[in-house]
Amino acid sequence: MSIAETKPERADGWNRPPVTAPDGDGELLEVSMGPHHPSTHGVFRMDVTLDGERVVRLKPGFGYLHRNHEKIAEGAAYLASMPYTDRLDYFCSLTNNWAYALAVEKLAGQEVPERAQYIRVLLAELTRIQNHASSIGFLAQEMGASGTPLMYAFREREKILDLFESLTGSRMMCNYMRFGGCRVDVSSDWLDATSKVVAALPEFADEFEALLTSNEILMARCQGVGVLKPDLAVNAGVSGPMLRASGVNYDIRKVDHYGIYDRFKFRVPLGDHGDIYDRYMVRVLEMRESIAIVAQAVRDIPAGPIMDAKAKIRGFRPKPGEAYGRIEGPKGELGFYLISDGGPNPYRYRVRPPSLINLTVLEDMCLGHNVADAVLILGSVDIVLGEVDR
Repeated sequence: MSIAETKPERADGWNRPPVTAPDGDGELLEVSMGPHHPSTHGVFRMDVTLDGERVVRLKPGFGYLHRNHEKIAEGAAYLASMPYTDRLDYFCSLTNNWAYALAVEKLAGQEVPERAQYIRVLLAELTRIQNHASSIGFLAQEMGASGTPLMYAFREREKILDLFESLTGSRMMCNYMRFGGCRVDVSSDWLDATSKVVAALPEFADEFEALLTSNEILMARCQGVGVLKPDLAVNAGVSGPMLRASGVNYDIRKVDHYGIYDRFKFRVPLGDHGDIYDRYMVRVLEMRESIAIVAQAVRDIPAGPIMDAKAKIRGFRPKPGEAYGRIEGPKGELGFYLISDGGPNPYRYRVRPPSLINLTVLEDMCLGHNVADAVLILGSVDIVLGEVDR
């Protein structure tokens, strides 16, 4: 924490003008929260200007985890970048895999067998469940909960990660999707284990809601706080649960019908107010819808191959062209833009990360609220810095 001086001097000669309160009564307090604040979900900084405890300006600071992801991918073979996508959102490696595979498949004109499509939906919705549960647990912890909600969430997340590990060999960095299908097939035992986990999830969702939804502290801290108006959400490119919490009915699973989502019955939960509480409720309801999708997928998954017979692993060189593949990731629209010049690696590789785009409205949601509320508002965005910085 630092108080702005009246005439700060810098070695490079740049003199920063003094920051004064709107009524001229005195100077405001400038606080640098970070770059490793325990509630900022990674190596992230918020430079906030406070009038008392009220936020009058906020500037997010990121880039501490920049790893040159996109430039590395432009110098590597297409398949070699699949493990790098795991590191974008390390909570959601399998959906990262899918978005990248979808972009390459569009670029190369590859088909995906029906069984592999079902497996992709299964894994994506399991990923959505554990992501939302963890996000809600972190949000509760940030408002002072002792850790019980987070431990409940991690208890269920462990069961899902066990499924991922038994299938892919890794709990978090799964490297599972392939262009034209999946790396290994699911067994009948794995499907049975998945059915057992999914059958217990509605009870977990009920338990979670009984603990949180009508909790007077959560309602007081979240209702009417961090409101995001629908027109601003649309204009800023916000997507995912944040957008739907503002009442905008937009879900890429319904809009694009990528994969085989048109075969599943599920609803798109919407909020009425666009505040933290609506973002919490939308994630709870999306967990319930994902549970229903997984149950349908386990029931209907057909037999057959999991890889396109025409898919190439070695010597993969898509024809010159460009493609954009996107999915409804747990945090919003995750997209990959690729340009091929006919070579073994992309001429251009670009990620559209939902965490970064959703962060652009952080100041708008925080203005006028207390600094303690700003931490909750950030938590309700649900970011992972590996995806923000790349």
